[in-house]
Amino acid sequence: MFRFLHAADIHLDSPLRGLEQYEGAPVDEIRTATRRALVNLVDLALQREVDFVVIAGDLYDGDWKDHNTGLFFVSQIGRLREASIPVVMISGNHDAANRMTKALQLPDHVELLSHRKASTAGNKQLRELGVAIHGRSFARSAETDNMVRDYPSRIDGMFNIGLLHTSLTGAEGHEPYAPCSIDELRQKQYDYWALGHVHTREVKCEDPPIVFCGNVQGRHIRETGAKGCYLVSVDQRGGVEWEFQPLDVFRWDLCQVAADDADRPEQVLDRFKTALADRMAMHDGLPLAVRVVVTGRTNAHPELAADPLNWSNQIRAAAIEQAGGRVWIEKVKLRTSTVRDLDPEAMADGPVGELLRYMTELRGDDRQLAELAEGLSDLRRKLPDDLLRGEEALNFSDPDCLRQWLDEVQPLVTSRLVKGV
Repeated sequence: MFRFLHAADIHLDSPLRGLEQYEGAPVDEIRTATRRALVNLVDLALQREVDFVVIAGDLYDGDWKDHNTGLFFVSQIGRLREASIPVVMISGNHDAANRMTKALQLPDHVELLSHRKASTAGNKQLRELGVAIHGRSFARSAETDNMVRDYPSRIDGMFNIGLLHTSLTGAEGHEPYAPCSIDELRQKQYDYWALGHVHTREVKCEDPPIVFCGNVQGRHIRETGAKGCYLVSVDQRGGVEWEFQPLDVFRWDLCQVAADDADRPEQVLDRFKTALADRMAMHDGLPLAVRVVVTGRTNAHPELAADPLNWSNQIRAAAIEQAGGRVWIEKVKLRTSTVRDLDPEAMADGPVGELLRYMTELRGDDRQLAELAEGLSDLRRKLPDDLLRGEEALNFSDPDCLRQWLDEVQPLVTSRLVKGV
């Protein structure tokens, strides 16, 4: 009967601040990735000859100051006009924060639904197709009201699509915008809910389909795996099928390396090479930004812990040798431990035993951890802002964070104090 693309969270020209601090980061490739993903979206719409495209918010990324971002979108989406493919979209929290988007003239085949109240798209082609698309844009960046309650009733005899930028009842890592429940969406009796805002794709309900398509391009290590949109097909009886279509051009991934039973760091390197080859094959040769996490109780731990910078660089070198410029190692985390734990009581008369006892006591006493944090206050004031913000911010006031640092520091210190650990 008809087909359409469900996309969201394009975040065109997302600034991706802080990349320059990483050695060897492919900055230009990452910065242009959202543009190339948009090109892929338009290409897909043309190749599959879809009847229309819906975009469930966050086309842009905050207050962009360069008109070229908007002009690039207009030039690309204009390619759909030539194929008579209409576009219906809503603004999300990032779009609402953008002053320049309010003045951008959209092509006549693109309809941005109002932020004043929920409404139904007025495109003539859609009506002739028997499709009614309902939605409402964000009026402000922090939209905390339940918007879906005011969505129009379904139109009988039409295929009804709800377009909504929401966190539903909450999603990890996302602000609780336009909160609502799955039951509230189902009560509208729409045939398909095209959701945006949450960057991980997920089908929340199959009858009717309530679908987060995720973002079209991963932008950092918290957005791993394939990113894209859904190609939705509707048959003559109103049956719905949806198929994920990757659009990303640069992918983030996590490479886990199990070091258990390895006797030497060189064996860990070999395991990393095998794991990396598997990850590369899984992602069909796309350029990758990879975080490497080495874990396990291993005899190689003392050497790894004694010189983590060296072995991190060995892993980076192995990636270059194996993948050339197709893989960039974003970060290496060595999370190994000894096969045999050091016993503070067995070293009761020595300085290492005293140190281990102190660290054990410190981990279990929040008051002492708070005193440690206070003692590190001068160091905190000297740290750059990049280390105090973001995904892995150094949080001196969090006891669990301090315990984690102790866990990381202990093997490094003890391996240098005790020969043959």
